[in-house]
Amino acid sequence: MKKEELARLQAYLRKTLGAKTLEVRAQPKKDDMAEVFIEGEFIATLYREVEEGETSYQFQMAILDMDLEGV
Repeated sequence: MKKEELARLQAYLRKTLGAKTLEVRAQPKKDDMAEVFIEGEFIATLYREVEEGETSYQFQMAILDMDLEGV
């Protein structure tokens, strides 16, 4: 993904999730994928999909049982 695209996605996710420290970083091996971090911790992947001329983004976050301990 291009720098401008990453910046727009980062601004959107920061606003939507209320996470000022959220970062969207390019995935160096794939041009249609980025990684999402909060306070330096990896939390999700972000995929760009283009279908019939329409661009959309898919946010995928896995939550493990051990992540829920103590919550």
